[in-house]
Amino acid sequence: MKFRDGMWLPSPTHTISYAEEIHTITPSPPPSTSSSSSSSNTPSLTLLCPTRKILSRGNTLNLATLSITLTAVFPGVISLEATHFSGAQRRGPDFDLFPHGKPEAMGEARIEKDDEEGGGGGETRLVAGGGLSAVVGRVGGDFGISFVGSSDGGGGGEKTKTKTLTSLQSRSVGFAYTPALTTPKQVADLTGHRHYMFTQTELGVGESIHGLGERFGAWNKVGQHISLWNEDGGTSSEQAYKNVSFYLSSRGYGVFVDTPDRVDLEIGSERCSRLQTAVEGQRLKWYVIYGPTPKEVLTRYAVLTGKPGMTPAWSYGLWLSTSFTTEYDEQTVRYFVSTMKEQRIPVEVFHFDCFWLRAFHWTDFVWDPAFFPDPRAQIERLKGEGLVNKVSVWTNPYVGQASPVFAYAAEKGYLLKKTDGDVWQWDLWQTGMGIVDFTNPEAREWFKGCLRGLFETGVDSIKTDFGERIPTKGVRWFDANVDPGRMHNYYAFIYNKLVYEALQERYGENEAVLFARTACAGTQRFPLQWGGDCESTPAALAESVRGGLSLGLASFASWTSDIGGFEGKPQPWIYKRWVAFGLLCSHSRLHGSNSYRVPWLVDDSSTEPDNCTDVLRHWVQFKRRLMPYLFAQATESVEKGWPTSTRAVALEFPDDPTAWYCDREFMVGSSILAAPVFEEDGTGEVYLPPGRWFNYWSGEEVQGERWVRANYGFCETPLFVRENTILVLGQAEGEGGFGYDWLKTGGTVRLYGVQAGAKAVLVDTKGAEQGVLEVI
Repeated sequence: MKFRDGMWLPSPTHTISYAEEIHTITPSPPPSTSSSSSSSNTPSLTLLCPTRKILSRGNTLNLATLSITLTAVFPGVISLEATHFSGAQRRGPDFDLFPHGKPEAMGEARIEKDDEEGGGGGETRLVAGGGLSAVVGRVGGDFGISFVGSSDGGGGGEKTKTKTLTSLQSRSVGFAYTPALTTPKQVADLTGHRHYMFTQTELGVGESIHGLGERFGAWNKVGQHISLWNEDGGTSSEQAYKNVSFYLSSRGYGVFVDTPDRVDLEIGSERCSRLQTAVEGQRLKWYVIYGPTPKEVLTRYAVLTGKPGMTPAWSYGLWLSTSFTTEYDEQTVRYFVSTMKEQRIPVEVFHFDCFWLRAFHWTDFVWDPAFFPDPRAQIERLKGEGLVNKVSVWTNPYVGQASPVFAYAAEKGYLLKKTDGDVWQWDLWQTGMGIVDFTNPEAREWFKGCLRGLFETGVDSIKTDFGERIPTKGVRWFDANVDPGRMHNYYAFIYNKLVYEALQERYGENEAVLFARTACAGTQRFPLQWGGDCESTPAALAESVRGGLSLGLASFASWTSDIGGFEGKPQPWIYKRWVAFGLLCSHSRLHGSNSYRVPWLVDDSSTEPDNCTDVLRHWVQFKRRLMPYLFAQATESVEKGWPTSTRAVALEFPDDPTAWYCDREFMVGSSILAAPVFEEDGTGEVYLPPGRWFNYWSGEEVQGERWVRANYGFCETPLFVRENTILVLGQAEGEGGFGYDWLKTGGTVRLYGVQAGAKAVLVDTKGAEQGVLEVI
């Protein structure tokens, strides 16, 4: 949302006011007179900022002020809250912050005053510890706040390095009305106007911005306008299913905007040197999170919003779906999984998509008796014969009115209502559908009861689809304290949390697995997420890579995409290239829309070398062999708040400027760099950061800090191992699925340019550390 017409003029549709100076600074507690720590563990500064210069007492009348509060939240994190009218209600919902507990020790947190020649007119510094400070300009001077990061020089007695991460300079904090005001008296009745708060932080020369959820456009967001508003828009548009109000900067900091409401960002797209953040309302609050490394930023972000959940080892295996609108029944499912077993391609999880339910009855949790007359017995047979290990089914939080369940839920008050008391309904997606109101405790318990009924039939996992198009106009939630605008994105959190907790109650804390499409900040706690509706094209494969890279920068440890693409029928070559990518993600699912994704139906049962069946078998076996390494990396990622795969190369190589522009490749954990092949002729291109790298397939050593281009067969893809890596590999085939005990069945240890001190942690199938391999 742009408030100005170029640099010089305001937009004709807006009235804009800015913080022009700092009139007073109120510390809490008062600033210390020495370098000793304050007795308070959350020191703060509140700035009173008039919207014009105060040259006389008369200038204090008939003008607006902004109140800006800076708080040292915990080491490395400072919050800023800008307020216009403080009497505005604080309606929920709010993000669930510090779900694992708030750090107690603030260490160096304090307030310092820089007296200007003894006169007390200098800068004020809020020190948060962890290397982060906020420096506030002098009272009576031009408005200005700088966020400063410091880090040691790397040991060896080197001096501390200090740099300005970002800053708020002249006319960078303000509010705006639209339509533009013709007289100040119009503020008496704002029913015809909208009020926005905004900040504009400085962008450094060459700085790049990343994240903001699962976004499918250019990975570097500088130059883009982004609206954080969950939508069902596919992977080829500016819309996103998973909008997360957190971005990561290449300068070693991140910013978390603390509202689930719509956030509009102009990232170098209104003023080229500034990142503007705007929300509708009277307050805007965000947190600056310092690293200095991007991995440290993510770890602190995970402290604030929640660590990612742990997924069980079996979930890393191959998931096979019925696809969406295809025709299938029990015989179809049996044919698929029995043929896969004959082809030595183990199916870890079989997924029943929407039409396990009766048409027009979504979602009433009743299996369609015409196609699945005895689902419990069917699932028992599939598992008992070793055709699958687990079963997943599709659901969503809507109820179509054709089902008798709609009338029941409406009568009980379980569905979202309009302000006039009617049930909110429309015909988009499902005929006459209503939306389950999860702010109603009884509705939550009813929905959990429906899930428990599925678990009784043998269902082990739930695909939590939809939940993006949540209305905001003319609706009334059961909880009258929530704001409909804030509920739009936040619905993703309460929906996935409820289903995840139901699975935990049934199967155990670390055995719960979702397949979720929508998300907001904090939803990383309820894994896993997949990339939504993509086309079956090379461009869509690249979109999916960018989506995974972006979402990983919000502490989502687990992510995948629909292998082969969702829309359309993939050409065999793109299916095989997507298989390679999909089996290098933390999780892997074959799923389509109106065509199946079993390999022999993609290439008409080809028997040529590197046919789809052979290629799928190869990559499933490859991933199974990778499990000792991959699961150890996943365990660390969950603890630290990092993506497992796809992990941005810049997280591992933040000092390499090129790494911040690599959006067609990714790290699998910390030691393996991978890239899909996007060309039909097999040409693959990858950038290797500085250091020594080793081609996984040939063992050839390659010097980094350059691009490498080669031709790859379908059983290969660009895959390079970082120097000083001990790579622990397990068995390619065997009993026990992907949850097999790799520590007992044996495997292989490969060394790649190792030096003394190189280590590899060994974990079991529960993620518990069982030993360390070390080069001495």
